[in-house]
Amino acid sequence: MHSLGLIPYQEAWDLQVRLANEIADGLRSPTLLLLEHPHTYTFGRGGDLKHLLWDETTLEEKGIEVHWVDRGGDVTYHGPGQLVGYPLLPLGTPDTQSAQQKGKGHLPQVDYIEYLRKLETALIVALAKMGVTGQQFPGLTGVWIHLPPPKSNSQGTLMASLHPSKIASIGVKVDAHGISRHGFSLNVNPDMSYWDGIVACGLEDYPGISLANLISPLPSQQTVLESVVAGFGEVFNFSMQEKAI
Repeated sequence: MHSLGLIPYQEAWDLQVRLANEIADGLRSPTLLLLEHPHTYTFGRGGDLKHLLWDETTLEEKGIEVHWVDRGGDVTYHGPGQLVGYPLLPLGTPDTQSAQQKGKGHLPQVDYIEYLRKLETALIVALAKMGVTGQQFPGLTGVWIHLPPPKSNSQGTLMASLHPSKIASIGVKVDAHGISRHGFSLNVNPDMSYWDGIVACGLEDYPGISLANLISPLPSQQTVLESVVAGFGEVFNFSMQEKAI
């Protein structure tokens, strides 16, 4: 595990590429990068530009970079106060025969859905260590908070239940060597107004939420990081050690 602090998105992306290649070559153990980014919107392979709601002038005024990347999913936000994790794990071995025939690796043995569910479970375990109940949501990726339904109005009519709120987003890629890249982001205490500039993950009417909305006093970023490391180690059965790059 490497804790990197605040690091520009492109720098972290380049680092993922380098470390993933080292893991594929047997020069490095499976690795988890934990960090924060400056204000950034990223679009995955399923990204739709219409889900970017702010114009170029507003993006510049707010200091937001926009990147189109090779993970799955649509648009999401990264920024200070959010803990981002990039697990670089060997999930499968390339099919050499398919690679020779098609000119690229083929990974039929990688269960992408199982990997996504394990990432969600690791974050749910981490949240539980801080007294927060996170849940999976059928048909959607990420970790969700189910808030209590609103009370009846003054006429005694029961108002409609709220949609669950997303506290963690997940978007991944598995490269031609079977190494995972990209990963998850957990909202600790970010400026939630930056979600106003996008339709996050292409989902309307599903609000975001942070630990700061749920816990008082808010645990330190280091405490949150340690909880995530512990949850990740438990679910993926790794002995977690912090090392320098």
